[in-house]
Amino acid sequence: MRLDRSWRIAALLLLAAAMAVPACTSNSTGEESGSGEGPVSVEYPDGGDVATITLTEDAARRLDVQTTAVVSAGGADSGQTVIPYSAVLYDPSGDTWTYTSPEPLIFVRAPIDVKRIEGQSAILVSGPPVGTEVVTVGGSELLGSEYEVGGE
Repeated sequence: MRLDRSWRIAALLLLAAAMAVPACTSNSTGEESGSGEGPVSVEYPDGGDVATITLTEDAARRLDVQTTAVVSAGGADSGQTVIPYSAVLYDPSGDTWTYTSPEPLIFVRAPIDVKRIEGQSAILVSGPPVGTEVVTVGGSELLGSEYEVGGE
């Protein structure tokens, strides 16, 4: 009987804590406050399936978005490129993607063909060209923004 009472008290405390969490958040988004724009803008150029995502500086900072350049694997003639494995994203169909950053605070999902994974590196058969910036931290959040996961 005592275990049953302890379980009820724990459940009530958990429920109270869960109800208090939204009260701790703020509608203010820092620099976006009062501008009428949110921290992320998602546009589909030419009605395509792949979005261009634009973040505010504050949103990119909060997500800690980090990028690195695509590098060549082997020689220049190999045609293979390398990105960090952390830059590889999988969609529900099993297709592989990465987010590129053609300009600061702008991100575009790009298809990649992974040949193999070696440690923390993904060796690509095809993907963004050498020198292209790819997202290594924050890609999942960008994907969530693109697909409006958790959005209102």
